[in-house]
Amino acid sequence: MGIQESELILNPDGSVYHLNLKPENIADTIIFVGDQDRVEMITKHFDTIDFSTQKREFKTQTGQYNGERLSVLSTGIGPDNIDIVMNELDALVNIDLSTRKPKEQLKSLNIIRVGTSGSLQSDVPIDSFVASTHGLDLNGMLHFYLVDEISNPEIEDAFIKFTNWNSNKARPIVIENSKDLEEKFTSDLTFKGLTATAGGFYGPQGRVLRLPLQDPELNVKMDSFDHDGLRITNFEMETSVIYGLSKLLGHKALSLNAIIANRPNGTFSKNPKETVENLIEYTLSKIA
Repeated sequence: MGIQESELILNPDGSVYHLNLKPENIADTIIFVGDQDRVEMITKHFDTIDFSTQKREFKTQTGQYNGERLSVLSTGIGPDNIDIVMNELDALVNIDLSTRKPKEQLKSLNIIRVGTSGSLQSDVPIDSFVASTHGLDLNGMLHFYLVDEISNPEIEDAFIKFTNWNSNKARPIVIENSKDLEEKFTSDLTFKGLTATAGGFYGPQGRVLRLPLQDPELNVKMDSFDHDGLRITNFEMETSVIYGLSKLLGHKALSLNAIIANRPNGTFSKNPKETVENLIEYTLSKIA
């Protein structure tokens, strides 16, 4: 029996529901960006653009760059959007959409996130790049899946103890990146560390406007957390779920972050667009 229509929703043209994509529309290497306007910041470097579509915040362009077929996809903001994107991309390559059954031969995609982030370490400066060795899931999304075999309880327990993590919040989960992609995309231009993934921009990342925080000292504790040399370098809203769902589904993932703010120093990039452009050019140079 195939997957029911209510579970795997297809558009009338046979494309997956949210992404508006068919299997032939995507490459095996996909660059994730959050902002839909950032898609063309990348594809302007392509030799050709062979396919383009957009539905809601999900914009995809596929083309050729230096002989490599690549796709660029905007995910929007947050772990809930990543849940949609990862599951629908996997359905495109690993489920026969006509029979609605998983394929016998499964495909592994290469997923590289090119995003922006704020640094939690004073020595990881604005306008630098961070390659995330791990994602620290603080938002709870991954608890809806069976993650025991891909999590890192030793690091998680150390973090929970060090921060006196509130038991009313979801248990933090630590997921590793793809070491193959890390080796390919890092250099002396990249910092490495653990990237914390929050479920929101303000309170969940320690920002105070008018609402008090459950733990106003959490960011300070996160800044100083160190587990055998592994530090929390930055805070954003996607990496841990990309890593977790990639591991569960058999794909490879790496998150590259342009640091446009430094939280301990209270500084913000004077030209964040240029910093993102530099990271885009760096990423493309490593792909082809």
